[in-house]
Amino acid sequence: MPDTTEPVAFPQDRTCPYQPPAGYDRLRATRPLARVTLYDGRPAWLVTGHATARRLLADQRLSTDRTRPGFPATSPRLAATAGRKAALLGVDDPEHRAQRHLVLPEFTLRRATALRPRIQEIVDEHLDALTAQGPPADLVTTFALPVPSRVICALLGVPYADHAFFQEQSRRLLRGPTAADALDARDRLAAYLGDLVDRKRADLGTGLLDDLVHRPGPDTPGREELVALAVILLVAGHETTANMISLGTYTLLRHPERLSELRADPALLPAAVEELTRTLAITDGLLRLAVEDIETDGETIRAGDGVVFALSVINRDPALCPEPDALDWHRPTRLHLSFGSGIHQCLGQHLARAEMEIALGTLLRRLPGLRLAVPAERIPHKPGDTIQGVLELPVTW
Repeated sequence: MPDTTEPVAFPQDRTCPYQPPAGYDRLRATRPLARVTLYDGRPAWLVTGHATARRLLADQRLSTDRTRPGFPATSPRLAATAGRKAALLGVDDPEHRAQRHLVLPEFTLRRATALRPRIQEIVDEHLDALTAQGPPADLVTTFALPVPSRVICALLGVPYADHAFFQEQSRRLLRGPTAADALDARDRLAAYLGDLVDRKRADLGTGLLDDLVHRPGPDTPGREELVALAVILLVAGHETTANMISLGTYTLLRHPERLSELRADPALLPAAVEELTRTLAITDGLLRLAVEDIETDGETIRAGDGVVFALSVINRDPALCPEPDALDWHRPTRLHLSFGSGIHQCLGQHLARAEMEIALGTLLRRLPGLRLAVPAERIPHKPGDTIQGVLELPVTW
């Protein structure tokens, strides 16, 4: 039975960027369900067990609609934007199903496979520039961030020339110092993408947004829906993968035995990407709101209760894999929940895997002497209330 006497605060900052916060240790001992206190003092249920998480993520009595009164938030930024309708991640069926149907063809495994040659070209171009510049370099700004930014821009039909603008607004939206900053960033992104949609109506280009703008038939999305889709795809399409590339590289450099094994056998790369995705759990803290009472694991989640999924704890459930804190390229880990589960499972997971495999594999092949340029403890990482990762990654080779 879970211990509900002294709720743990959620979220907490990580001490090590690839390990769950030490304050979550008690949550691991109280699987599969615990009570936590959110930043504003509100109590919520925290799901920490793998089997329970998979079951609840498929339960449509849990809503992702952030406009519902009482929807939980893990930071003032999220609370401030809760009243703004969000596409895909922030809507329930049947609206979610209709939106996903619009964009799914661009995010299939077949489409991700077809994009691999272009992803490889982008990776090579940035590594050419990196090696020409010479060491040391910040791998975040020179490689991990621009690679997925260029990929998602090409897929959506967003001008990469504007990357400085939308990357800054994404940063403010996800890590801005105040709620007002996050709201302003969301509005600026929406205005920019609204103008882009308007231009595409008059001048057809190439990309998913162009296809949607000129989609024939009664299911053509309106301007507001197009902008909402564009915001979530653009922000999520580069922020998450950028953090996985940089934090994945850092983690490999901090585990030289696993890195050596991977260099010796590049065929292990897909398994390594999957294992890194499991252990890093960069989107820790999926949010839901119960719209009906749910009986589970001897507890009752009441309608109106907030429910949070602690992926960093869920993915390290011993019931999922033995020795879950160890990196192991030789175990099947596709059952981890870093990409979510149920109807809201990450739309871009195939593209993200392709980008991570190509980026990490090429980086390790072309820079065999890659190493940290500063002591590991001096590398800053992100706070617990946003996508996890390192803020910069000084390297040399």
